[in-house]
Amino acid sequence: MTFLSAHVNTEPTWGGGEQQTLYLLEGLRRRGYPVALFAPPGSPLLERACSEGFDVHGIRTRSETDLLAIWRLSRFLKRLRPAVIHMHCPRAHGIGVCAAILSGCRMKRIVSRRVNFSIYRHSFLGLNWIKYRYGVDRYLAVSASVRQVLARDGVDPSRIRVIHSGVDPERFRGTRPDRRAALLEEWRLPAELPLVGSIGALDSCKGFDHFIEAAARLIARRDCGFVLVGEGKLHAELSRKARDLGVAHRFRLVGFRWDIGEILSALDLFVLPSIEEGLGTSLLDALLLGRPTVASRAGGIPEVIRHGENGLLVEPGDPAALAAAMEELLSRPEEARRLGAEGSRTVLESFRADSMVEKTLESYQELCGGPVTT
Repeated sequence: MTFLSAHVNTEPTWGGGEQQTLYLLEGLRRRGYPVALFAPPGSPLLERACSEGFDVHGIRTRSETDLLAIWRLSRFLKRLRPAVIHMHCPRAHGIGVCAAILSGCRMKRIVSRRVNFSIYRHSFLGLNWIKYRYGVDRYLAVSASVRQVLARDGVDPSRIRVIHSGVDPERFRGTRPDRRAALLEEWRLPAELPLVGSIGALDSCKGFDHFIEAAARLIARRDCGFVLVGEGKLHAELSRKARDLGVAHRFRLVGFRWDIGEILSALDLFVLPSIEEGLGTSLLDALLLGRPTVASRAGGIPEVIRHGENGLLVEPGDPAALAAAMEELLSRPEEARRLGAEGSRTVLESFRADSMVEKTLESYQELCGGPVTT
């Protein structure tokens, strides 16, 4: 039979979920399985997938109940008749299930869940239980923590599989680690400063306000530079907090960047201060490059970081503990290098993109009743 999976991702910006979607498309194609992608016109994911020669279709969505988007997607699905429709974000979940039903075609419906907060957080009149209990054959949770939240919220555990996010070991091939001096000059930071950084959407769940508070505590003891990569609704608030705490001269919010490899290579220390985190793809990237890491004991992060073995863990929302852990690694460079090397080994052994693709394909095959041929 000819196997085709249709993938729906309605995010207009680029983040960890979009990178995982692209990894999956690439991995399935390498294995000989044709795929189709539905994403917003002009989105980074659609443009990157198009540049790589994938079958892409632009779908604009205003909400999960966008009837025009549902109808358009259903027409595509009726023509393509995929064996599987895989939805990669919450809005895609609602749009995709409705479109699959409307198409009248038989296909297995899979949803990736990448966040570890309750399904009822953004639920209209508490009706999300309908969305999550019906119409989906399988949930792919990026961590055991996410699986636990889904099950606690009433999703049948037999319909949930844990498939950790992965990273391509070749992702940063060609990265120029010698760009540290140029980056520090760009950010107007002294070349001799230790550099501490983090990456993520500027959202409250990422805990970046605590990162700034920890930076203020650390700067009171030693001079450091800090860089935060990402964009989001809290940019102005975080900038104001850095000014109010007197660290704006050493703290840089640099927005979205594509040169993540160069930035990570320039860091002496990577920090992930999340309050909630499904798993953390920026964490995998930092560990891959051997960056000594301090992270919060939140969500799926402890499934990657083992305290004292390949990084340090602190309680979420504790700036004092975060500052102390950063100080410890900056003061003990040999220990920091050891943890960084162990972190890289962890990713290469347990969090490869190929493993994520294989386990996802196994889930497809299980739902379709056996091995799939091309």
